[in-house]
Amino acid sequence: MSRPFSSGVYVSRGVALLLAALTAVLLLVLVALASLYGSCAHVQPSEQGNSRVKNTSLWPPGGQEWALPTPAQEPTVGTSQDLGPPSGPWDHLRLPPWLVPLHYDLELWPWLQPDKLSPPNLTFTGRENITVRCTVATSRLLLHSFLLNYKQVEVWGPLAPDTRNATVGRVQVENVWFAPDMQFVVLDLGQSLEPGSRYELSFHFSGQVLQVGLEGLFLNLYHDEDELRALVATQMEPTFARHVFPCFDEPALKATFNITIIHHPGYAALSNMPQLGQSERIDVNGSRWTVTTFHTTPRMPTYLVALVVCDLDHINRTERGKEIRVWARKDDIANGYLDFAANITGPIFSFLEDLFNISYRLPKTDIVALPIFASGAMENWGLLIFDESSLLLEPEDELTEKRAMILSIIAHEVGHQWFGNLVTMSWWNNIWLNEGFASYFELELTNYFYPKVPMNMIFFFTVLHGILGEDHALESRAVSTAVENFTETSEINRLFDLYTYKKGACMAWMLASFLSPHLFINALKSYLETFSYSNAEQDDLWRHIQMAIGEQNVTHLPATVKSIMDSWTHQGGFPIITVNVSTGVVKQEPFYLDKVENQTLLSHNSTWIVPIFWMKNGIPQPLVWLDKSNMMFPGMKLSDSDSDWVILNFNVTGYYRVNYDELGWKKLSQQLEKDPKAIPVINRLQLVSDAFALTKNNYIEIETALDLTKYIAEEDEILVWFEVLLNLINREVIYDVNNYALYPLLKKYLLKRFNSIWNTYSAIIRENVASLQDNYLSLFSLERIFETACWLGLEDCLQLSRELFKKWTAHPETAIPPQIENAVLCSAVALGSDKDWDFLFNLYINTTEEEDESRRRRLVHAMSCSKDPWILNRFMEYAITAVPSNFSETNIIVVVATSEVGRYIAKDFLMDNWVAVTERYGMDWLDALVPVLGRTISTDQQVTELQHFFSTVLEEHQRVVVQAKLQAMKTKNLQNKKRIARVVEWLRKNT
Repeated sequence: MSRPFSSGVYVSRGVALLLAALTAVLLLVLVALASLYGSCAHVQPSEQGNSRVKNTSLWPPGGQEWALPTPAQEPTVGTSQDLGPPSGPWDHLRLPPWLVPLHYDLELWPWLQPDKLSPPNLTFTGRENITVRCTVATSRLLLHSFLLNYKQVEVWGPLAPDTRNATVGRVQVENVWFAPDMQFVVLDLGQSLEPGSRYELSFHFSGQVLQVGLEGLFLNLYHDEDELRALVATQMEPTFARHVFPCFDEPALKATFNITIIHHPGYAALSNMPQLGQSERIDVNGSRWTVTTFHTTPRMPTYLVALVVCDLDHINRTERGKEIRVWARKDDIANGYLDFAANITGPIFSFLEDLFNISYRLPKTDIVALPIFASGAMENWGLLIFDESSLLLEPEDELTEKRAMILSIIAHEVGHQWFGNLVTMSWWNNIWLNEGFASYFELELTNYFYPKVPMNMIFFFTVLHGILGEDHALESRAVSTAVENFTETSEINRLFDLYTYKKGACMAWMLASFLSPHLFINALKSYLETFSYSNAEQDDLWRHIQMAIGEQNVTHLPATVKSIMDSWTHQGGFPIITVNVSTGVVKQEPFYLDKVENQTLLSHNSTWIVPIFWMKNGIPQPLVWLDKSNMMFPGMKLSDSDSDWVILNFNVTGYYRVNYDELGWKKLSQQLEKDPKAIPVINRLQLVSDAFALTKNNYIEIETALDLTKYIAEEDEILVWFEVLLNLINREVIYDVNNYALYPLLKKYLLKRFNSIWNTYSAIIRENVASLQDNYLSLFSLERIFETACWLGLEDCLQLSRELFKKWTAHPETAIPPQIENAVLCSAVALGSDKDWDFLFNLYINTTEEEDESRRRRLVHAMSCSKDPWILNRFMEYAITAVPSNFSETNIIVVVATSEVGRYIAKDFLMDNWVAVTERYGMDWLDALVPVLGRTISTDQQVTELQHFFSTVLEEHQRVVVQAKLQAMKTKNLQNKKRIARVVEWLRKNT
């Protein structure tokens, strides 16, 4: 599955609106359905007898009922009030090991018709036969099932050893009941199954196609070729296959699948494997349906089963003799918006095939761009599903980082064809083996197709930067968690987070670094070959890496791979490594957010086995290992010489931050001023990032971090400038501009150093932004450079903004470079007249297409940049009187309150117009509003004023929550004011 977050701004058409209503509506739907769960009228067996001939065709349903034989004896089904015995294996999250699934014959019939696109209750019916092997004598069977209704349940067997279609006996099913807490259907049998024998479980069932929600089998409504259209698709990961068919829904319980889809003739049907054949079926109402069958899948888990029934168009490519089809709206295919995705997918497959020397095992790949897919992307074997925003490359995207984003998302899902599909983790507690390695090879592939962007830079900005800001010792979870820690299905869903994706990728990155890339890949080849079509534990990976180490004599480790890596994957957080350059002593301790005195005494005493690559005086040094709380490394002891310096975590290969004693930081600062190029770019980035993070969390003084910026006039790398500006000009700084002498000092300090980098990139903006296309991280950083120049009042930037804005308003077809569009519009509004503002507002009001939500969002932010209070007041008035009610993707009041000027007037507007504002936006936006208004408070009186305001409009439980948030923000704001006062004092001394 795709990453759970993104640094980009590409949002699919309709997703924002859908997700806004999803939680409340979905809860209502689930409550209603759950009340019916377990209370079906019948579960019917076939006619009594000792034999039968298996029928592999799906019966034609008529309306809401199935034409099924009347039983001689019916098993009973439990109701919601009678859910079986009080305790048993159905109370546990994991299935008991009584049955092993071998094969599914699965037939599904979604009742979607082009002339009935959105019936009140779109249903599907299904039938399946599951071949299982019994491992423990049992008269009670458990399978996963959720919100499915059953018409018939049968058990046949024992099956003859060498044939699946032999005449066999029938095992009486005496009762069928549900255990909804753990999502099981339970079958009570009249006799025990025999260990070692095979049986067939047969089900006739039905369910609802979700119209609000994107899990299990769900509906998309969308427009194409000026018509309303619909499709159905599936999302089974992690535990949603049980929403679609009864199954053994755990990743280790792999089986083969024969899938049949019955669908309207006007639709195409797709599944994991190529189409085997088609036939026609006429239902009892005389309607004609198409029956599409597919070839048998390899052994795979239920979460990879996939189907799509749609009226999409496709384009074809062939890579090494295998067909790749990319499906999307017909309009988008005709416009060529999917060409880049289609062209890049094949080479991605080939790269990974060559890297691992393991061919992609399926004969085809279908890639489907859904209009709405909240999961973002899903790696189903042979049928990859994406939200269309992840694949579409439209003309306005050509000069953005969108190409790199599309590449990275496809690369991630294709990487899963090896890590996840071919070799699957044994259970969800090791999902990082799927997602972490897919994320790592996403980096490899991005670097391969963008060779001008160093891989360590890609890693730093897309992976490490985000996770280091969130991971810490007290609250973060371990990457790998013991299975027994899981007690609820919902806990599985929560595993798809930063730690699984980003920290998992960091583990792979660190492994590849201390092993060497060649050894790393050789170990992975062995791992993938050994566990193909099977499952693996984290320890299996460690064992294969250890085997690869034993087969060579170059790389030596201080402990086993298991000991080293378990120290990272079995505990949360990461270490901060501190070196004393006067003694050469290096120590490690857990990193804390907002560290307080003696905090290490309050937490675990665990240590990590830390690989330390380091550099001394510009020369890379041999790898050393820190496997104790502190150790002495004589080479890290420095002399008094100005040319003697040391930097740890060379090339940023380790998952930790580095701190130095006062002398160590001083020597690095001096070296940056003397010759910054002696320190690699990635480590200049690291120094700035670590220093400001350590300052923010009370490890070092703010002056130490500021000293590292003195050299910045000599810095020509835009990515380092990006990191410096990210830390120097953040929201806390902006919001204190009017309270301190900070702005003129900061402006003087930066402008003196800013000219060189500005001259370089302003020329590129004026002449050829396309020249940056091969370095998408530079494109990504360009906006920060531009908005900083304008915020500092650099006349050349202000003039360029005016020129671009004027040219665009006169000739709208002349686009502003997309990397700086937001900054240009903001600057133009801040400096312009009310006519300029009115131009944007009229454009906003007339931007009505659903796919233009992101454009409307950008325009709202630009209009909030006005420095005129009366304009902002009018804007908020328009929000509740003139803006169409369906423009709900952005709360204008909150955006205005976030702006420099708007924060002073938004509170008064809210107090005067609370009823109208809440009628327009509801109360869901309160969580966003409180932090915005709270940014300005620093006294008890200000807190009291806001509390009084909220006390008149909120319920008691809401007031308690808001009061706690305001007090916390007051404390934080006071800390920021003290910090900024020290920044001001430092600037006075250094400007």
